[in-house]
Amino acid sequence: MNTDELEHVLYEAERRVLKIQAKLHRWARDDPHRRFDDLFNLVADPGFLLVAWERVRGNKGARTAGVDGRTAPSIALWTGAGEFLGTLRSQLKDRSFRPMPVRERMIPKPGGKLRRLGIATITDRVVQASLKLVLEPIFEADFLPCSYGFRPNRRAHDAVAEVRLLTSKKYEWIVEGDIKACFDEISHPALMDRVRARVGDKRVLDLVKAFLKAGILSEDGLLRDNDTGTPQGSILSPLLSNVALSVLDEHIAQAPGGAGTDANERRKRRRRGLPNYRLVRYADDWCLLVHGTKADAEALRDQIADVLSAMGLRLSPEKTLITHIEQGLDFLGWRIQRHRKPGTNRNYVYLYPAKKALRAIMAKVKTLCRQVGTNQPLDALLARLNPVLRGWCPYFRPGVSSATFSYLSYYLWHTVWRWAQAKHPKTGRRKIFRHYSGRGSWWASENRRLFNPTTVGTTRYRYRGRAIPTPSEATG
Repeated sequence: MNTDELEHVLYEAERRVLKIQAKLHRWARDDPHRRFDDLFNLVADPGFLLVAWERVRGNKGARTAGVDGRTAPSIALWTGAGEFLGTLRSQLKDRSFRPMPVRERMIPKPGGKLRRLGIATITDRVVQASLKLVLEPIFEADFLPCSYGFRPNRRAHDAVAEVRLLTSKKYEWIVEGDIKACFDEISHPALMDRVRARVGDKRVLDLVKAFLKAGILSEDGLLRDNDTGTPQGSILSPLLSNVALSVLDEHIAQAPGGAGTDANERRKRRRRGLPNYRLVRYADDWCLLVHGTKADAEALRDQIADVLSAMGLRLSPEKTLITHIEQGLDFLGWRIQRHRKPGTNRNYVYLYPAKKALRAIMAKVKTLCRQVGTNQPLDALLARLNPVLRGWCPYFRPGVSSATFSYLSYYLWHTVWRWAQAKHPKTGRRKIFRHYSGRGSWWASENRRLFNPTTVGTTRYRYRGRAIPTPSEATG
């Protein structure tokens, strides 16, 4: 089969998958109590497996092997995608497929802590991707608008924009939530109960449970059981974590004063001295915004702890804070704080890049300058720095970020300057500067210029609210 034929087959498979996803989403949305009984045939469908394979193969981790040592390029080269998917489909159909343990890697976190990352085999990733293609449109019909993390067409900027909007409308007390080891401690029985509410196909339920119970091969070569949590880094993990944490979304929305309360009832509650509140959640990062008093926020924090305990989760006492918008809070890399606008007597809620996020990018720049040896040309350093800067700066574009960009630009110039001086210890400063910047004032090599953060203009992110369509709705 030549390239054009492969592209056509993939195109037709993607169209068919989208149509089926639109139907699943529509049926789930029209009947909130419907359980889907025949989903396994879709998971093992050649079209779904082909689309799943393409997504796994196109992912950055395709060259990272699981416990079997196989990568996506090696499978495509030595086995072939057609034969690989045909064998996998046969294993699924005759029920002989068994997930393999994930390979554990410990990733450093800020503060010296470590995060567990589970690397599944390519075969398991393809099955998980196919499962996600089938299950996601069903559960998307149940997820509430307050949830933004790992969902189609939703992003961190939407969550931050909603926090800014609500804090501008008298939701002044904020419970900054931190769930302790969320991905590691989710209760499997509680999670499976929520999955069974929508999925009645026992074969699919067994497959999901098998992935949850697959063992973990630690870095020291020991194999251990996995009794709680969803391995962080797997394709299915974000969807399952949203299914588990939706219990919090539903509790807040359905409680008196929550998002499900109409405007008239909210006004009556405030006249009676009762609080109103709204939840904004991005995966396991969330904040509860309270239109009331600090005592109301404290009481709601205790309620949330009880709700999460049903899923086997705990709040971190030292990181779960109650703050006023005048003091400000850090959320998803942003500093959100209300203060007086210079030259006026009016107060506004502003968004700034958080100091923690600025320190992180500065540390990254410093690390890269150390990793690229002075025996290499400047172009090698710029090739490492530019992708990092081009990813960080646009994220913080929709905010009051000009001063931060200017400071980062200053730090960047001087860090590269120190690298250049170390490269040419016996050369004068003027000669180094003329050699690398010519008539300009910014670092450049023959092939590229160093990305300048000050060239990124700031803007205001348009709050989309409930007007965020899912791909299934757009297709249907």
